[in-house]
Amino acid sequence: MSNILIVGANRGIGYYMAIRLLEKGNNVTVLDIQDDHISELKKRYQNSLLIIRSDATDEDSLSEGIKKSIKEFGNVDIAIHNACLCTFANEQDTGYEVYKKVMDVNYFGALRLSKLILPFMREKKEGRIIFTSSGVGVTGFGNISPYASSKGAIESLAKCLEIENQDYGITFHIMHPPLTNTASSSELPVPKEFMADAEKIGKGLADHVWSKKFVICHSFSQSLQMKLCYCYPLYMGKMMWKMTQRAIRR
Repeated sequence: MSNILIVGANRGIGYYMAIRLLEKGNNVTVLDIQDDHISELKKRYQNSLLIIRSDATDEDSLSEGIKKSIKEFGNVDIAIHNACLCTFANEQDTGYEVYKKVMDVNYFGALRLSKLILPFMREKKEGRIIFTSSGVGVTGFGNISPYASSKGAIESLAKCLEIENQDYGITFHIMHPPLTNTASSSELPVPKEFMADAEKIGKGLADHVWSKKFVICHSFSQSLQMKLCYCYPLYMGKMMWKMTQRAIRR
């Protein structure tokens, strides 16, 4: 049994990830600014699910949530940053304040979680931290540059912190879900048939949280796709953008 903490799991991928981890007998702490959906699981998992209202942009609330989790379940074995903010507009129509807001949730949220949880993991000499990334953070994509930039930034952050913490027995990883039908992607002008099912992706990723690979995917086919994205980033980004535009015009 592990103590797993997830920032951002009230709905979507994080919600189904939490369900699978609970089904497997783990203790799960969910930190989220909303708890209306995840709280439905509390009756079923009274002793293994801890829900705390917390904001990924607020260091104090994250710190308090982590301390409560440790008090309830002991040291955190896995910490997952899954909080997400995504906007859909081209650069010309996107002001600096939007870039800052998206970076605050997606990148600095991951950094805050890491800085707050690492002292506990270093003392224990073990642990793993996982950031939920996106293929567009590797390849780029149209009308989504704040989000894609933030995901590209956490890719580099995870690599740097992996190197810095290897002597402590702590590992960092990146989760790469495909384009998924969630609230954060609802405004994306992409046909729903292009989007994966959130339950399938969330539960699939949860099944691989102990993977030794740096890049964690829910399936073999998604792993192959991500290998292509890392090898040919701009080509893949342009190709996916063209495919999306053709689908929209149908």
